Amino acid sequence: MKLYHSSNVIVESPDTLHSRNYLDFGRGFYLTSLHEQAVRYAQRFKRRGQQAWLNTYEFSMDDDSQWKILKFDSYDENWLDFVAQCRDGKDVGDYDMVIGGIANDRVILTLDRYFANEISQEEALGLLRFEKPNIQYCIRTERMLRECLTYINSEQV
Repeated sequence: MKLYHSSNVIVESPDTLHSRNYLDFGRGFYLTSLHEQAVRYAQRFKRRGQQAWLNTYEFSMDDDSQWKILKFDSYDENWLDFVAQCRDGKDVGDYDMVIGGIANDRVILTLDRYFANEISQEEALGLLRFEKPNIQYCIRTERMLRECLTYINSEQV
């Protein structure tokens, strides 16, 4: 499967060391399978006066039973709890990869209100129910990066 990572640099050798804290799925290397989403995300670097690169990779795993993968199919209570904990600095679980919806601009507004205790979990989930998840992949272990992700190329956006 082809995956994309937007950055202000070419990333031939991805790692988890350069990841920021307090992200949706914790520390890791974030990718998407949606080319258009990756290009849109790269535009934020251009708006800051930086170079924007779309890095492309091939992701494959022969035997998924050797990996610990957490997948969220929707913005539900489990997704909300997991993101809340990760954004609070609590890297939840020892997953090799987490797959699920990205907190885009509309979703982040709901999350911010939820984290500030302005709305309840029930109200947040009610608002998120209408959002179609944009899928992100967070590879959280160096081993999975080495064994499953192969760099293809980078193109300037």
